[in-house]
Amino acid sequence: MRDRRVLNAPLPDFHIRPDPDDPRLSQPVTGLDQDGKPVDLRVVSERALTLFLNAQEVVTMMTIGDRPDLLAVGYLLNQNMLRPDDVLTGIDYDEDLEVVVVRTERATDYEEKMKKKVRTSGCAQGTVFGDVMERFDEIALDPDARLHTSWLYALTKKINTQPSLYLAAGAIHGCVLCQQDRPLAYMEDVGRHNAVDKIAGWMWLNNVPAADKIFYTTGRLTSEMVIKTALMGIPVLVSRSGFTAWGVELARRVGLTLVGRARGKRFVVLSGSERIVYDMAPGEAEDESPRHRRKGARAEETDT
Repeated sequence: MRDRRVLNAPLPDFHIRPDPDDPRLSQPVTGLDQDGKPVDLRVVSERALTLFLNAQEVVTMMTIGDRPDLLAVGYLLNQNMLRPDDVLTGIDYDEDLEVVVVRTERATDYEEKMKKKVRTSGCAQGTVFGDVMERFDEIALDPDARLHTSWLYALTKKINTQPSLYLAAGAIHGCVLCQQDRPLAYMEDVGRHNAVDKIAGWMWLNNVPAADKIFYTTGRLTSEMVIKTALMGIPVLVSRSGFTAWGVELARRVGLTLVGRARGKRFVVLSGSERIVYDMAPGEAEDESPRHRRKGARAEETDT
């Protein structure tokens, strides 16, 4: 059921965060290293989750399996299948059947809509339905939103040093909802679009406003990332990775602030630079530790 409470009080850092110790999310594997010596490591789990909206099957997603309720609601929101004023009557998850069912008061039938879908460049086979772009052109992001460079430097340090499944096992993407210099919600998944959808679901179910938020992702700034961030109403999108040309074009089209290659003291802004407030010189920011610089380099190498 949707929680209609308005969160007026500031949320703490990492109000919701990854649990790298959850045994369901990774498993131990033994192999051999480059010298032929035994090596033990953990690898990320991956399982199917089939999503129903009322009685209609919508999609089967590959996911690490945590927070299926948030993933389901966020996916439907970002595919324009749930409306902002919809009332949920239930979210049912069956772990054995690997099925999640979202139920609404409003009758829904998206059979024709689901015939018009675009396979995106996102890992784990992301999809965007054709009519999403009609809603995209109607978006009005808050022109008064700001990103202070002091917030950016603080956020990258907090996020990159936070315990995560990526640090424990790798082969995963992370997305973080932030407000000023505070990371609020951190989600991970095998597909970056899944991590985005989990945050969208968390925001909607808890009535968290978007206009003053910053969205951080470990993945590339692709068209899909720009579309989903803008549809959520978030005016600033940041990544430690690079850009795609269509991602930049769409960000400029909708007025989204797009910041990439944000590592340590460096970043590049390719859209919405009017929102940047340069209140801290790069020399005042702390350098990333060698460990986290290597982490970022590995993330970019595996960001497919």
